[in-house]
Amino acid sequence: MKVLALVVVTAAFAGGPVNDSPSRARAPKAIAVEVKQDAADSLYRAARDAMSRGDYSGAASLFQRIASQYPNSSVADQAMYYQAFSLYRQGGAERLKSARKVLDNLKTKYPDFAKGEPASLRTRICGELAKQGDEACAAEVTKAASEIGKAERDAARAERGSSRSSSAGCPDENDENDERIAALNALLQMDADRAMPILKQVLQRRDACSNGLRRKAVFLVSQKNTSDAADILLSTARNDPDSEVRQQAVFWLSQVRDERAVDMLEDILKTSKDEELQKKALFALSQHRSGRGSAILRDLAGRDGAPGELREQAIFWLGQRNSQENNDFLRALYGRLNSDELKDKVLFSLSQRRNMGNEKWLMQIAANGKEDIELRKKALFWAGQSGVGVDEIIPFYTQIPDQEMREQVIFVLSQRGNNPRAVDKLMDIAKNDKNPELRKKAIFWLGQSRDPRVQQFLVDMINR
Repeated sequence: MKVLALVVVTAAFAGGPVNDSPSRARAPKAIAVEVKQDAADSLYRAARDAMSRGDYSGAASLFQRIASQYPNSSVADQAMYYQAFSLYRQGGAERLKSARKVLDNLKTKYPDFAKGEPASLRTRICGELAKQGDEACAAEVTKAASEIGKAERDAARAERGSSRSSSAGCPDENDENDERIAALNALLQMDADRAMPILKQVLQRRDACSNGLRRKAVFLVSQKNTSDAADILLSTARNDPDSEVRQQAVFWLSQVRDERAVDMLEDILKTSKDEELQKKALFALSQHRSGRGSAILRDLAGRDGAPGELREQAIFWLGQRNSQENNDFLRALYGRLNSDELKDKVLFSLSQRRNMGNEKWLMQIAANGKEDIELRKKALFWAGQSGVGVDEIIPFYTQIPDQEMREQVIFVLSQRGNNPRAVDKLMDIAKNDKNPELRKKAIFWLGQSRDPRVQQFLVDMINR
């Protein structure tokens, strides 16, 4: 159809007969528009492909051709936006200025389309130019952020004077292209001293439509190591009405270098009644650079009166830190615990720490007949997962009399299906063990192996 359209247009412009019917008098013009649209679409696809490959220079050039050669196409507005985006991704003052100019033209030609993503992009571009000394952009970003602060105060006053609590009609709080956030972020990169008071105003809002904005404000506060960042985050963690905002504030406390953040997190653990918030505090302590964070986790993990789930979380996060002190503590703690659930967490946490002798320790737990059988089985499993050699697992089969533990050995060996020694042992059990249940288990797991010898072995067993 496209080829036919080109032929018809050519014939029409050459004066050839196309159709003498009056109803067809404007057909060549309509077809020409279609051909131009098709050319614009082809260029647009090529430009998007270049952008997806990271060729932003080529993409910007192609998008610019669409905007200049096919200004009436259905993709002209998108082409201008992506041209600006491609220039922005290349960076450099001149390209950033060009991108800003493209977006200004976009706003003039397509004012409705220029809202949202294009407006947010323009704010980010102006923020970059401001950092490079562009005074006009610096003034623009400062004004935009200041207006946000004023809007937040007005909204908070309006909310206090209203009984409205519904979030209906609120902006999408997950919109990553929110101009308000872009302006705050740009100002924060330029001048934290001017940005922090505005962020405080945002975090003081309590209206239903500000939850998403406050969550993002919490993140922005955490990115600047100012003297009051920890205080702002702690106040938010304690007082914000939205549970996710509180949890985000606690999470980002872990990134604040202020040593007081550790005291604040410990206080949340001791005084908060919100268990989810306490879990976030545990995570934040595990991520904090201070050694005191681990000390607080050890204290909680070993405290008999503490809630079991919080103790489990503390044990887990201790296992995620590559610390000999934490490692020794967890081994000692295991012997003092009365809860199988907590012991299970210790087994897992120690299995995550390689090259600290935990493999042998786990094997000792697995061999201890005084331990709960389920814990022994888990210890053997985690020993196998943490690097205990097949040659250490194989003798274990004959050393223990328990059938359940022997079944677990078979399972652990099956997880090493690519190891010929493991397959040899499984075939030996399948053929020679006196216990028919154990033979069945070995045969089943051999059936899952990709060892080329297994097929013939199973055939021989069937035919014997």
